[in-house]
Amino acid sequence: MAFIIRELLYRPFYNLLIFFAEAVPGHSLGWAIIALTLLIRILLLPSSLRAARAQAKLQALQPKINAIRRKHKDQMEQSKALMELYKEEGVSQFGACLPMLIQFPILIVLYRVFRDSLGTSGYALLYPFINPPESISHFFFGLDLSKPELWVLPILAGLSQYVLSYLTMPKNISSESQNQDPTQMMMKQMNFILPLSTFFFARIMPAAVALYWVVTTVFGAVQQWYVNKEIKPKFMAEISHLPEIASPKQDEVPEKKKKDYLSKVMDRRLTKSEKKVGVDITIRRKDNK
Repeated sequence: MAFIIRELLYRPFYNLLIFFAEAVPGHSLGWAIIALTLLIRILLLPSSLRAARAQAKLQALQPKINAIRRKHKDQMEQSKALMELYKEEGVSQFGACLPMLIQFPILIVLYRVFRDSLGTSGYALLYPFINPPESISHFFFGLDLSKPELWVLPILAGLSQYVLSYLTMPKNISSESQNQDPTQMMMKQMNFILPLSTFFFARIMPAAVALYWVVTTVFGAVQQWYVNKEIKPKFMAEISHLPEIASPKQDEVPEKKKKDYLSKVMDRRLTKSEKKVGVDITIRRKDNK
């Protein structure tokens, strides 16, 4: 497995990084990291857009999903109804997780690539057609990319992650629905947890990794802005044809609450002696004709 990862991911990424470092003026590691990051994101763009479309469609279906959860209290019936809805609309609830599953191993491999690029020990893995530069500059706008940087890049990484999380959050869901839906509550919390985690993570890693995270997150934010502007409205229009799913007792809930409230008020007016002899209170409701 280690051999496969080295040959399929590590070695190509390392050769690309050295190629970009040799091509850019001053053999700057910073510009080489930016070029490599943009190339990787462009290669992953088709899968990322598919996942973004799946996420946008899930958000468009959220009112229907909440209605099904209110209607079916039994977990088996609820799961069956949700699966039927997903199948009818051609949505996969796991499709939005694909970019993160792909990006995580790439991030680990890139960390090793950036670490090994700080010296010449990895030159033995270069392809014959790659010309290694005599030296690579580790400084990028005055920042030493070989060491952890405590403020500039971590703050940029945290802010860009917050912008991406904000753009990913659905905007057409009421606060009441967010408080009732555990998934929406978790997403709302992650909107703040992820930027903080990114900030502290960037402070302990080499600045080269933090620079990669800033570039890839900014790219993701621009992509999500495009999805929100161009793709999501189309899905909202397509989903609008579905009939509303209402609970059978939904219309009875306000009247039932009203009767319960009046009964409690009248019960307080009964004395203990009246309750003992079985005095009944009848609440009459005047029908509006």
